[in-house]
Amino acid sequence: MRPARSVPPLLLAGGLMLVAFNLRPALSTVGPLLSAIRDGTGLSAAGAAWLTTLPVLCLGLACALTPMVLRRIGADLGVLAGIVVVAAGLGLRGVGGLAALFAGTAVAALGIGLANVLLPALVKRDFPGRAGAMTGLYTMTLCLGAAAGAGLAVPVEHALGRGWRAALAVWALPALAAAAAWAPLTRAAPERSSTPAPAALLRDPLAWQVTAFMGFQSSLAYVLFGWLPLILQGRGLSALDAGLVASVVTLHQAPSALVVATLAARVPDQRAWILAVLAATLAGFLTLAFGPDAVRYPAAGLLGLGIGGCFGLGLSLIVLRTRDAASAGGLSAMAQGIGYAFASLGPLGFGLAHEATGGWALPAALFAAISAAAGLAGMGAGRDRAVGGAS
Repeated sequence: MRPARSVPPLLLAGGLMLVAFNLRPALSTVGPLLSAIRDGTGLSAAGAAWLTTLPVLCLGLACALTPMVLRRIGADLGVLAGIVVVAAGLGLRGVGGLAALFAGTAVAALGIGLANVLLPALVKRDFPGRAGAMTGLYTMTLCLGAAAGAGLAVPVEHALGRGWRAALAVWALPALAAAAAWAPLTRAAPERSSTPAPAALLRDPLAWQVTAFMGFQSSLAYVLFGWLPLILQGRGLSALDAGLVASVVTLHQAPSALVVATLAARVPDQRAWILAVLAATLAGFLTLAFGPDAVRYPAAGLLGLGIGGCFGLGLSLIVLRTRDAASAGGLSAMAQGIGYAFASLGPLGFGLAHEATGGWALPAALFAAISAAAGLAGMGAGRDRAVGGAS
């Protein structure tokens, strides 16, 4: 890829952060409103499972399209296209009806997937000396966007007084603002350097280990996005209070993503960090689902610290396990494309397990199994190696 651009670093970083903030509300706003959606549309638990699974599938599909986007218009315009597509999908969800809800969710997820893959490559290219810190910053901003969506979804619904459709569609406005801020920073030229050949990455065990960790930790995150508010409502919380607890979880993700990504980048081996954040994630989830009410908010904080650290490490490993921006772009496409495709099975299986049993014990066991699988993958992905090198 080309050398760093002439845009002042602070301005460039600000543009990246605005884009990053808008890459999660499309996903985190559905969970708090899921009860209202089901009441208003008659959506079954199985239908809700597919609604929470659809965006993850579309994330994977978008990742597969990223190499073509890079060749045609480059990473800068690719990110701009991604955030514009996100805004379009969010607006579509306000049209009304289940068809528009599912279609808008799919469109928004395609835009998110495109920008998701390109951001690590831009960080590696434009901030080569601060890749760990910048990865932590934009990961933290992603988490802040998710927290805003989770915490404000129900209050926005009440404030607008127009139901869940308007509460979902209104998030198109900040996405359009991010597109307007990013547009002047783009360079309208395709990437001329080639990313590693897909076949070469598919033969690399380390690339598969990074991909597996990315997929499993993403599966945990999207289970929480889609189902945590409903679990909390099942324990007697109102939709508003459940959304607030979910917001506490996502607010704690932000500092954890920043700190873990930054500190983990300073050491050659990240395996201890991986085990620590996965243990925190599982302990926090099980306490929220089955523990006493008195420790609900500490458990929410622990869960947020854990899953935020998982996310920060997932993106950091893409940067840390590669030698240059081209390799980072190739590994990012593989890890997020294939990873998200498998991650979609998590929220789907979780929802179907809940529908089959009517309770949360079997879904919780599935969550624990996914956590264990993420740990196994992380033991390979966290080693001090680089894609294309000796394993």
